[in-house]
Amino acid sequence: MGKKLEGKKCPKFNGICTNNKNFSNKDFIGKKLVIYFYPKDSTPGCTTQGQDFRDNFKTFKKFNTEILGVSRDSIKSHENFKLKQSFPFELLSDPDEEMCKAFDVMKMKSMYGRQYMGVDRSTFLIDEKGKIVKEWRSVKVKGHVEEVLSLAREI
Repeated sequence: MGKKLEGKKCPKFNGICTNNKNFSNKDFIGKKLVIYFYPKDSTPGCTTQGQDFRDNFKTFKKFNTEILGVSRDSIKSHENFKLKQSFPFELLSDPDEEMCKAFDVMKMKSMYGRQYMGVDRSTFLIDEKGKIVKEWRSVKVKGHVEEVLSLAREI
């Protein structure tokens, strides 16, 4: 952790998403993009965060902004999560952590006294030219989507 990406070109990515789609940077040229990394499908914080993006999806679209959720979960897990929560955006599966490492969102975590590497809840706002305008690390879910939307509206 610690690599600052703000002001830099968005790292190249290419991955398998829900709905049998394959997304890469070039799919979003000319649009703003919110990429949000989250630890695990169907857990309370991740569900709330996804629901917040879902509930504001139409407003993001008004400001030419796409949303892409990313975690290490499988496509099957993503499909179930997306269906259950009616997410109108795609979820990208990153089981090999290629995208997670490119965006530097892996960090040491601790649960029940056990340490492990996990995804640090992080969000990146990318402009129409592919530059990272803002990065949020160690995101607290409450109020976060409104903050991202406010900035997407301004740029």
